[in-house]
Amino acid sequence: MARPPAYTLPTPHDRPQVMGILNVTPDSFSDGGRHNSLDAAVTHALAMARQGADLIDIGGESSRPGAARVDIDAQIARTAEVIRGCRAALDQAGFTHVTLSIDTTRAPVAAAALDAGAAVLNDISAGQDDPAMFALAAERRVPLILMHKRGEPATMQNAPDYDNVVARVGEYLTQRLDAATAAGVDAAQVALDPGIGFGKTFEHNLALLAALPQLVALGPPVLLGASRKRFLARLAGAPDASVEPDPAGGSAATTALAVAAGVRMVRVHDVQLHRQCADTAHAVANTAKNRVHGF
Repeated sequence: MARPPAYTLPTPHDRPQVMGILNVTPDSFSDGGRHNSLDAAVTHALAMARQGADLIDIGGESSRPGAARVDIDAQIARTAEVIRGCRAALDQAGFTHVTLSIDTTRAPVAAAALDAGAAVLNDISAGQDDPAMFALAAERRVPLILMHKRGEPATMQNAPDYDNVVARVGEYLTQRLDAATAAGVDAAQVALDPGIGFGKTFEHNLALLAALPQLVALGPPVLLGASRKRFLARLAGAPDASVEPDPAGGSAATTALAVAAGVRMVRVHDVQLHRQCADTAHAVANTAKNRVHGF
């Protein structure tokens, strides 16, 4: 297919961007099995585009706590056709500006996705699972999102411990950014994700949210993925193991906090809710920044 339109990461002056989640898996923690047919996936992608998504992130391997790995061929089978179908449907419906990203840690899956119409690589392993991911991003000149996590999904929630979670996450993301640029990736094409819920306790997640301004100060655009995470259910008074129904107010609060802190991208399930929340927080933050005279 024709090369999809190039995507540029948002700057501090841009409207915050909303990345809608499209899992084509049977076992993702919140929406597994809901969109893993081509028709269902395309329908959901179009719905998210209508609700204001800037990007749609398509993944064929669950990263929920306890999840088993999915091999490369199975991931490609799950994602490439869906990406091709979504790109064609979005273009036909006039949503040429909506960018598709691939959520994978494997370079062959990412390459197949780029060939099918994706334009962004979202790697939760930050190049650790497959060092060829950096070479691919450099060769194709596409943006790359690097996330912090500790361990594999199957074991990452087994008593995670940090002496200072904010410092360690910041150090790790800086190191992975340096590794990416050393491999030829343009630093301006890299975004960072603190990895809420990936090898973190309830307290760690709250500490990272409180420290978002420090993570933003690292320089690259920051993406926050806190939507429907388990710690929000706990804050809402649900059992710690509960993720449904989604505490929508908690998810929306993380987007407001993120945008106020300077986070430029949020990865979410409920696009319309978070589009409104991000735009409101952005308007307030800009007003406060530009105000000359106070009371």
